[in-house]
Amino acid sequence: MKSSRSDSLFPLRKIALLGSTGSIGKQALDVIEMHPSLLKAEVLVARNNADLLVQQALKFHPKYVVIADDAKFQFVSDALSSHGIKVFGGYDAISQIVQLDSIDVVLTAMVGYAGLKPTIAAIQNGKTIALANKETLVVAGELITQLTKQNGVNIFPIDSEHSAIFQCMVGEWQNAIEKIYLTASGGPFRGKTADELRTATRTEALNHPNWKMGAKVTIDSATLMNKGLEVIEAKWLFALEADQVEVIIHPQSVIHSIVQFEDGSMKAQMGLPDMHIPIQFALCYPHRPKSNFQRFDFLRYPQLTFEKPDTKTFRNLALAYEALQRGGNMPCIINAANEIAVEAFLSESITLPVISEIIEQCMNKVFFIKNPGYDDYVTTDAETRRFALSLIKN
Repeated sequence: MKSSRSDSLFPLRKIALLGSTGSIGKQALDVIEMHPSLLKAEVLVARNNADLLVQQALKFHPKYVVIADDAKFQFVSDALSSHGIKVFGGYDAISQIVQLDSIDVVLTAMVGYAGLKPTIAAIQNGKTIALANKETLVVAGELITQLTKQNGVNIFPIDSEHSAIFQCMVGEWQNAIEKIYLTASGGPFRGKTADELRTATRTEALNHPNWKMGAKVTIDSATLMNKGLEVIEAKWLFALEADQVEVIIHPQSVIHSIVQFEDGSMKAQMGLPDMHIPIQFALCYPHRPKSNFQRFDFLRYPQLTFEKPDTKTFRNLALAYEALQRGGNMPCIINAANEIAVEAFLSESITLPVISEIIEQCMNKVFFIKNPGYDDYVTTDAETRRFALSLIKN
């Protein structure tokens, strides 16, 4: 795509893309490819998809590549050794690579708790964060908030809902938020009963009606845990209390979220369900470069509808609100329990409703810490995973 005149005034930003082979990572590379004069992939990081990582590296020519799976380091290194790309292996290398002086923005798209440590390292080294890893703020929101203030770091959210809130707040930071509404599609099981969820299959749960996402996020959407995690994330991103964040089901996924101000007026951000747009906004803020993304057609959406979420059937949303209200390490507990339970469901070891049962038992049994530090989060995560696994094996 040809750059516009305003693009030429925008300095090149070098991106470290953590999780380049996942759904968000691949779409982020689409955005980078669309704007070569604005964005460059400086670092590509993947957990274990070595084949795709090599393909991406050969196409985008980053200076550095990290494969977290040590067993696949030699394969990646051999494939890229003649192309002038430095390759590193192991999980700890991710936290080291984000400290490079040449990096302007770290896009954290790693799935789950694994994104926490590299994000902390990036913040401590003054890097701007484009955040797609909501678990970072869910697990350690208070710590992350403190670190961003201490290091003068901005976090630009990539989740469509939080990006929508951020976009609505541009030019409004002096005005207090009364409430925000996070919209949710309802997932593939919207309107289903608890009995129907007991027979829900893996294939059905992965068939999201609107969004194309990775397996873990798609299952979280099916159980409404994704929305629960987003409620906790919103609390830290926008300095809100639990009662200022309301979830509303919006099946069309056109209104991505809404801000309500103290005068009663509301601002909503709208668009097609396409993650390229919030990714581009986070990477290029405050600039909005021209794109060729599909445009919204009002005539294809003659009705926009809204419903109250069913928190009795989809209990994960209620559990997330409870964790937010209790605070401390409780959000860390629900995140770890959920990650283990989702893996068990994807391997067809448990049924969908058991995910909520495992989370609730972990909330009741894992030691609660009111004012945790980083080491407490590490311990809590490990303890919760052990206990959740024991529940599945039994």
